[in-house]
Amino acid sequence: MTNKITVLLADDHDIVLEGLRMLLSLENDMKVISEAKTGREAMRMAQKLHPNVVVMDIAMPTLNGLEATRQILKAVPATKVLVLSAHSDDAYVDQFIALGASGYINKQSTMQVLAKAIREVHKGKIFFGPSISKRLHDRNRTSLNGKGQIKKKNVLLSAREVEVLQLIAEGMANKQIASELEISIKTIEKHRQHLMEKLNIHDTAGLTRYAISTGIIETSIQFTIR
Repeated sequence: MTNKITVLLADDHDIVLEGLRMLLSLENDMKVISEAKTGREAMRMAQKLHPNVVVMDIAMPTLNGLEATRQILKAVPATKVLVLSAHSDDAYVDQFIALGASGYINKQSTMQVLAKAIREVHKGKIFFGPSISKRLHDRNRTSLNGKGQIKKKNVLLSAREVEVLQLIAEGMANKQIASELEISIKTIEKHRQHLMEKLNIHDTAGLTRYAISTGIIETSIQFTIR
């Protein structure tokens, strides 16, 4: 079959990637063209391969699925992002809707639901899993503005500050963050200082707790408080 729907899988668990790849291979109109284990890898692959649909997890190292989605939709607007997560809380759904994700289903969904979701978002439609769809009318106020920036208690963080905050919370030192983001250590130091000033938080442990409380990272991600 020609013109198959090209799919990029993004999840940091090998068993999930293997399972999704195997199941999607049974769909005659779909083709998995690559896989990513971090949000940053997903963003780079999306820019390189221009998949029709990215199936995106939320909790991934170095760059979470939320920020990866923002960057993918900005860099490759023709690509659709479908969130596949174990978490279907209203707050998570709201955040991805605000960024422009085309769909959101949880990992308890059947393969039939996933396949249908991929087809629907590829057509330019919006798709939500049955349980999520029922709650949309009653969802909480989004914690992001339309530019993918975090806003909480009158505090506005830029997209770059969100990236730096995640890497700090995951235990990276300034030198490691600078290498990961390909910017200078001095710039990282400035971002760290601005984060502490904006949030009125003055230690790494506090920044980590804030990152967890706002969903930038999850407690399932391993990190070290320095």
